[in-house]
Amino acid sequence: MSSRSSVPFNPAVHHAREQSGQGAARVVTKPAVAYRQRANRSGGSAPYNAPEVWHEPHGQGDLRIAIQPAGIDYIHPVTEAEVRARLAQLPRQYTRDLEVVQFSRMTRKRRTFPCYGMQWGQSVYLYPIESNLVELYSVPPKPAQQIEARMFGATWTQCDGYWTLTWTAESIKDFYLNNVLIHEVGHLNDPRNTTYRERERFANWFAIEYGYRAARGRK
Repeated sequence: MSSRSSVPFNPAVHHAREQSGQGAARVVTKPAVAYRQRANRSGGSAPYNAPEVWHEPHGQGDLRIAIQPAGIDYIHPVTEAEVRARLAQLPRQYTRDLEVVQFSRMTRKRRTFPCYGMQWGQSVYLYPIESNLVELYSVPPKPAQQIEARMFGATWTQCDGYWTLTWTAESIKDFYLNNVLIHEVGHLNDPRNTTYRERERFANWFAIEYGYRAARGRK
């Protein structure tokens, strides 16, 4: 599983263009990063800078799902019911402290600090995907990122100096439910690691064990 490191925004590679054909949609290249960052907020500094609604822990133990509109040209690839069902498959000790799962909207600023998901306190945030399920990047993917895409059925393609990551409705749902969601729950269950690199390593392992392998019946 690839790590998600913070990369400063570079306006020179933040580019928008129109896709030709029926139902053309605006496509924005991901700035100076080959794969969307996965950010986490566990207290202190973290590589995420777009404003967000922070849910303070309430200690009541009931899971609440907060849903915001995805935004123009974006969709939430999973539903509340699917998220609840997937979380119910995890051992209870891993979800008992989870209080909020928020489906966040895509904003102009978030497009410059893109990520699939994030954890903060007792909350997990899931971010939208392009409605056409095609992501456009300005730099090539790393080998580990290509492997991750193949694991979940997505395809990297190079064209006109850009790299596209193309999903299907099935593959993006699999990725969010068995990788992104579980990765962020992994952060919630990591009380020992303190550095970004260590926390990402643990969350990546957690997502493989309790997400990818568990969903495919592997030990």
